[in-house]
Amino acid sequence: MLGKLDDYLRFNETALSLRSQRQTVLASNIANGDTPNYKARDFDFTAALKGAMDRSGGAQQSLKTTAPKHYPNPTQAGMLLPDGTPLQYRGTVQGAVDGNTVDMDVERNQFADNALRYEAGITLINSQIKGLMAAIQGGQ
Repeated sequence: MLGKLDDYLRFNETALSLRSQRQTVLASNIANGDTPNYKARDFDFTAALKGAMDRSGGAQQSLKTTAPKHYPNPTQAGMLLPDGTPLQYRGTVQGAVDGNTVDMDVERNQFADNALRYEAGITLINSQIKGLMAAIQGGQ
């Protein structure tokens, strides 16, 4: 029974988690808007959601190194999100003299869009829970 509830809510839970992680990445871009040589980062939300849903059925294994000169875990190096989603550099529309690639208009737009979609996800999961509660209580 509990497994079926998890399956019912898994998609929206995963989407909200990824939206939260994307909001953190976008906020980092905005915060570093004046940092020399900072490269704006983002990730493909659709691909990340598909990958997370594909991985949700199987056990995830972590990368293990056996020598100090091995390449670091990409998650620890800041190249991956905790769920394994790769961070990508955002394309440069207009370069800055100091090497910074943050376009504040793009970042603010993406930040607002992501926040709106996060709120929509909250609304969807609330309606799912209300539907479950109505089914449990007999539709009162």
